[in-house]
Amino acid sequence: MRSRTSVDLFRYWNTLRGDRNLPRRDEISPGDIRLLLPDVFILQRQVSGPIRFRLAGTRICTLFGSELRDQPFSALWEEKEMTDLDRVAGRVMAQCTPMLVSAFGRTAAGDEIELELLLAPLASADGRNDRVLGTLSPLTCPRWLHLTPITALATSGLSVLHRDHDMSRKDVNTPPAAANIGIEAGHARGRVLNLRVLDGGRRD
Repeated sequence: MRSRTSVDLFRYWNTLRGDRNLPRRDEISPGDIRLLLPDVFILQRQVSGPIRFRLAGTRICTLFGSELRDQPFSALWEEKEMTDLDRVAGRVMAQCTPMLVSAFGRTAAGDEIELELLLAPLASADGRNDRVLGTLSPLTCPRWLHLTPITALATSGLSVLHRDHDMSRKDVNTPPAAANIGIEAGHARGRVLNLRVLDGGRRD
C-alpha cells in the first residue's frame, strides 16, 4: 500500500473483524475514522442491477465533480473496464477478500493522476456479505486536483490482500518505481492486470 489512508482503513477493518471474515456495517463508528471519512466510501450489491455507492466522502465526490451516492461503481471507470471492475467489487463481497486497486484518473483535458483504491468486504446488519468498505486516495497532488474533475479511471494493478499483509509504512507514498503495489511489469495500463497475491492467507 502506498496511501496512508489505505493503510489506516485496512488496519481499522482488520481490527473490527477480529477472527471473522468481515465486520458488519453497524459496527463501524464514524468517530473512530473521522480523519479518513472524506476519502471513504461504501458500496452495496443490489438485488438486481449494478453495485452502487451507498455513500461517498466529500473528497471523493469532489474528485469526480458530482455526488456519487446511488451511482454505479462501474461508472467511474473507462467503458472497456466497467464490467471488469463491477466483477472485482463483486468478488470482494462473495469471497470476503480485500483487494487493492492501483489506477490512473484522467480529466477531459488529458491530465492524469495516480490513485489507490482499497476494497474490503463488509456485511449488512443481518450478516449478508453484500457491501464493500473502501477508500480512494490520490497519490500525488497536482495543482488542478479538486478543481478539474476526473472523468474516468483506468486500472494499472490489482492485488489480493490477506490478514497477514505486512502493514509497515516503509512504502507509503514512495515513488512508483520503489513501491510494491502489485503491478505486473511490462503490462500496459488501462485494463485489469494479473493478480498478485500478497503473503498471508484467509482464515476460515
